[in-house]
Amino acid sequence: MSEAAVAAGASRSSFYAGMRVLPRVERHAMFAIYDFCRIVDDIADDQQGHRAARTAQLDRWRNDLDALYAGRDAGQADFLRSAVDRFDLDRCDFEAVIDGMAMDVDRNICWPGEAELDLYCDRVASAVGRLSVRVFGMEREPGLVLSHHLGRALQLTNILRDIDEDAAIGRVYVPAEALAAAGIVPVTPQQVAADPRMNAAGRWLAARAERHFDQAGKLLASRPQGLLIAPRLMESAYARLLTRMIRTGWAPPRKRIRTNKLRLILTVARLMVTG
Repeated sequence: MSEAAVAAGASRSSFYAGMRVLPRVERHAMFAIYDFCRIVDDIADDQQGHRAARTAQLDRWRNDLDALYAGRDAGQADFLRSAVDRFDLDRCDFEAVIDGMAMDVDRNICWPGEAELDLYCDRVASAVGRLSVRVFGMEREPGLVLSHHLGRALQLTNILRDIDEDAAIGRVYVPAEALAAAGIVPVTPQQVAADPRMNAAGRWLAARAERHFDQAGKLLASRPQGLLIAPRLMESAYARLLTRMIRTGWAPPRKRIRTNKLRLILTVARLMVTG
């Protein structure tokens, strides 16, 4: 896959601007990581494909990663080679992302236990962070801490934003503990999403997201080593998104709250000045 093709895929991300200002080598590596995540996510969310066929597609990615790390022809994963070699990216983190997508393919996730949800967030979000912080040049320990907290904060915010969209395809990521605390006995995704007590369940989960944002924000405020415009942008934009959702609540009918792309661009400009 050419650099132009990889960049074209990444340009659909809200955080393209944050990645675009990185130096060329780091920028191309981040575009490649993003494109990998987008491709396997599309497999997981393909509502037209049979589960067995989607599992086979994910297994093909596992096989191509095996080949990539063994120095052989990597097939569809070959576009990752430069980033893997340059930044010593761990295979287990790519594998974790695929494992997270496989959780969605194996079954429609509905009101998981909090421990299962945390595992899911680690795989589909924090693992991406662990790949990214290598590209950003962070030291190992602060990079792992940032990936842990910011990945979970972003994913929980996505879950709270996408309650209706997820219910429409038979999924409810809001954990069983949150529903129980709100007094909701889950039967179907649509029934859960339509329950007015979802406001309480949403606030239960939002409190956990806020704690992760707080930890990520404290780490970023300590000014660790690395090219950190992209994670600073994500922390700022998504924390603001969560605050807006907390203000409006999660009682149906809900209006999906979106990030403001102009504000994202202005935030990038501010971060380039202030660091």
